[in-house]
Amino acid sequence: MKLTSGYARVSTAEQTADSQRDALNAAGCSRVWTDTASGATTSRPQLNDLLSHLRDGDTLVVWRLDRLDRPLPHLLQTVEDLDERGIEFRSLTESIDTTTSGGKLIFSIFGALAEFERNLIRERTEVGLAAARARWRIGGRPPKMTANKIRQAHKMPSCKVRTP
Repeated sequence: MKLTSGYARVSTAEQTADSQRDALNAAGCSRVWTDTASGATTSRPQLNDLLSHLRDGDTLVVWRLDRLDRPLPHLLQTVEDLDERGIEFRSLTESIDTTTSGGKLIFSIFGALAEFERNLIRERTEVGLAAARARWRIGGRPPKMTANKIRQAHKMPSCKVRTP
């Protein structure tokens, strides 16, 4: 039996997921799993439970994409994992439905945008590091052993401190 299951998430205990649950129930979800967790956290016990219940042919429905996962690459990976398991995905607010050609196209565009963003970040990082190296700057944290501490260590009777 193919099931349509919903997932709702709120960020804090002061928020309520009632409107999300109402929309998911109206969309035909037989059960709705709800987490209270920040979008930045990866600990989502209810989502993990839901994902373990889904089978080939089932559908996962969310009220909005950012309720499932916040960073776009993670969201894309989650939906790709669902697709590999034969699980369909729908987002009500964005009208995305991976059971349709249009929904698959939209998600492919999201994937291309996420890859483009990752490449831009990598390019900017490489340019910034090259510019810093050209100015003889080294990235990272400052060393704990300052020049003064190294001199003091050398004065100690059994010093085996290597200088950088």
